[in-house]
Amino acid sequence: RQALEEMRALYERNQADVSEAKAGRTDLIFLIRFRHCCLLRNQRCLLAYLYDRLLRIRALRWEYGSVLPNTIQFHMSAEEVEWFNRYKKSLATYMRSVGGEEGLDLTQDIKPPKSLYIEVRCLRDHGEFEIDDGTTILLKKNSQHFLPRWKCEQLIRQGVLEHVLS
Repeated sequence: RQALEEMRALYERNQADVSEAKAGRTDLIFLIRFRHCCLLRNQRCLLAYLYDRLLRIRALRWEYGSVLPNTIQFHMSAEEVEWFNRYKKSLATYMRSVGGEEGLDLTQDIKPPKSLYIEVRCLRDHGEFEIDDGTTILLKKNSQHFLPRWKCEQLIRQGVLEHVLS
């Protein structure tokens, strides 16, 4: 906001000096050019800042999944939340389009797994959870289960499960 205010003040001073320079004060031309260079520099800095935030928001989708924690969402503007939602939908559409009928979840196994099954502890009540063979498991607080890594990785990121390291 301070940078935008500074840019607005520089622009207004330049506008006033341009009208004086048109009236014949040529000594103001260098000052006008200098202010214009300052405006361009501030613009580049703001764009770099916004692009960095955009990259961080995109990384949040891969780290936390499609639902952001409230503590993170609180620090985002409405436009950033809207961009996150559009990116989430675009990524979901792409993942459904590749990998056959069910699609391919690219957010799974970001790091290669050491084993296909892991032991997990449920941190809060979540309800029933179905795995590929049709088995339904009730995820209650403090219960421990031996589950396929790829089925519970998303729940680990959401804070429902934690990986028990033995």
